[in-house]
Amino acid sequence: MTPLTRITLSLCLSLFQATAKETASPNILFINADDLGWGDLGFMGSGYYETPHLDRLAASGAVFTQAYAAAANCAPSRASVYTGQATPRHGVLTVGDPARGRAEHRRLIPATNKAHLDPTIPTFPKLLQQAGYRTIHVGKWHIGEDPTKTGFDVNIGGSEWGHPMNGYFSPYRIPGFEDGPEGEYLTERLARDTVKAIQTLDTGKPFLISMQFYSPHTPVQAKAEKIAHFEAKRPTQVHANPVYAAMISHLDEAVGEILAALEGRDLLGNTVVIFTSDNGGIHRFSDQSPLRGEKGSYYEGGIRVPLVIRWPGKTEAGSRSESPVTGLDFFPTFLEVAGIATPGGHATDGDSLVPMLTGGKALPAERELAWHFPVYLQAYGKGNAATHDPLFRSRPCGVIRIGSWKLHEFFEDGALELYHLGSDPGERRNVASLFPDETKRLHEKLRTWRDRLGAPMPIGPNPAFDAEAEASAIRATIID
Repeated sequence: MTPLTRITLSLCLSLFQATAKETASPNILFINADDLGWGDLGFMGSGYYETPHLDRLAASGAVFTQAYAAAANCAPSRASVYTGQATPRHGVLTVGDPARGRAEHRRLIPATNKAHLDPTIPTFPKLLQQAGYRTIHVGKWHIGEDPTKTGFDVNIGGSEWGHPMNGYFSPYRIPGFEDGPEGEYLTERLARDTVKAIQTLDTGKPFLISMQFYSPHTPVQAKAEKIAHFEAKRPTQVHANPVYAAMISHLDEAVGEILAALEGRDLLGNTVVIFTSDNGGIHRFSDQSPLRGEKGSYYEGGIRVPLVIRWPGKTEAGSRSESPVTGLDFFPTFLEVAGIATPGGHATDGDSLVPMLTGGKALPAERELAWHFPVYLQAYGKGNAATHDPLFRSRPCGVIRIGSWKLHEFFEDGALELYHLGSDPGERRNVASLFPDETKRLHEKLRTWRDRLGAPMPIGPNPAFDAEAEASAIRATIID
């Protein structure tokens, strides 16, 4: 072989390697916090919580200010994200018992709930795994006993548990997860385990890391030195809990460690990063104002969540979008990022965000976002009285948003509430009687959507319901 031939082959090989690196399937890092409220971050406007790592992530990606969870509480939201299906399709409607709250306060018998996701339903990790991705689950699972049955090669700390039953300090006693030394903090431990997994990745194949933090779900616990930092800090009008603030700071530092580990292996440049929350925050720990409601409610405070998407070379750094998007959009987005087709026969309910992320193509202005909740969730103690009534975070209901209009339908009495989110993001002025045509239009759209999905409805009247007991309980709450 002549020297010229060797040089030519070397140049060709270098060009091939560069092209292969540029065209390789992107890696995916999906970070999902648990019960993190829409405004609970620095880049979302909080002047009390400190999130410098997440703020930098937001500055290098796209922030979606009107992002929604697929459901208002943990398990159904997660089941919908992994399958791309609205809750009526997979049947995970709530967490555990669908008849939460006192029997004498429930007018209907709720629909039947599935506690776990059927493992035969296609999920995006299973499809990515089949396409050659290395798939790693870290943290909360909550929709089955073992995430490796649903498409993950590796499981770190995931089980059917919805929160650390023994708290955030070791011993955790999470099934299948080894306890650390006494006093170890769970959020830090999960970050360290994720960093170790990153350090051993085979960089010759793409990966999915599904980083599902338990934090800041209850119990609200953090390290003493962090709590002291926020105790010494002046609170704001809406954010004032130093322990919750410390939990968010732990979460932020954990995200920073994971991103640094990817950057240290030169992997961040070909990694799509999504950061979000599974539902809204809990009112008694973090005020959701100006939004109404909290986790478990289908007012904005229960389903509006933070969302950042960073795709180097694709998303515009520092951009902000007001387009309404939902967790249902992640499934088709991840598949399109990886160049995978949705399996035939698997109906999905979201839209890929890739056209928006890569070319600025807007989603349809009249896109329908709908939710279905034919079950009950009791209030958190005194909770947030700005829900439908003080006894429940949510009674059986359906919700639809089209453009700036949002309609609530309550199945117990057929009541309808209409809000214009453009002028009333806090949903304080029910204008159903002022805009009867819009009320009728959205109601018909919602019923058509339910019929198309075969949505289960409450079974019928509850014989244990006691109207006077309900009224008495509401009066007592108001007086207290």
